[in-house]
Amino acid sequence: MLSRLLLSLVAAFTTFGAIGQEVDKTQPYQMMRQVAEVTFERLKNEQSKIQQDPNLLKEIVDQELMPYVNERYAALKLLGPNLKGAKREDVGVFIKAFRAYLVTSYAQVLTQYTDQQVTFGPEPKLDPSKRITSIKVDIIDAPRPNITLEFKLRKDKKTGEWLAFDMVAEGISLLSSKQSEWNGKIRQDGILSVAKDLENLAAQPIRFEAKN
Repeated sequence: MLSRLLLSLVAAFTTFGAIGQEVDKTQPYQMMRQVAEVTFERLKNEQSKIQQDPNLLKEIVDQELMPYVNERYAALKLLGPNLKGAKREDVGVFIKAFRAYLVTSYAQVLTQYTDQQVTFGPEPKLDPSKRITSIKVDIIDAPRPNITLEFKLRKDKKTGEWLAFDMVAEGISLLSSKQSEWNGKIRQDGILSVAKDLENLAAQPIRFEAKN
């Protein structure tokens, strides 16, 4: 299920449009469209290289998608109450490991991309008094059921720029689901132990899997 949701995230990202323009992070809807188009164009242009070396997908994710993801905010929300009493250095190690984990996770998902169709909800009207907004899309993944997604973005109060930090699929937050999955281990074994697990997952090579 998680793999399909992540694949849907990539499908949504890579079907927006408007390549060749400077990305304005103060406009979240347009930002996602532009970043996605650049990523998709690079996937097409470098497909032969990717087939020879799938790990190139990590580089593409790192360069094209991650600058628009607030991994620090997402990691801190994931840690939640486990932040209390935690060492600053340990939290820093966790954030770094979490970012690497995201890069590998999204890169692996990109091996499954097959140009799914996407329909978008209306561009959200931004409320100047609020720092969280969402962008809704529907993924048409026939013959399987469609997936309704909601991307969550947060505004930096100093710069006015928006970055993505979570995706809600069919009412389920991926960030919250990971928090539930890792919370017990963090309490039992500590932040550094889970960070090590994430580092090991991030180090896994990208592989093309046989499609059903």
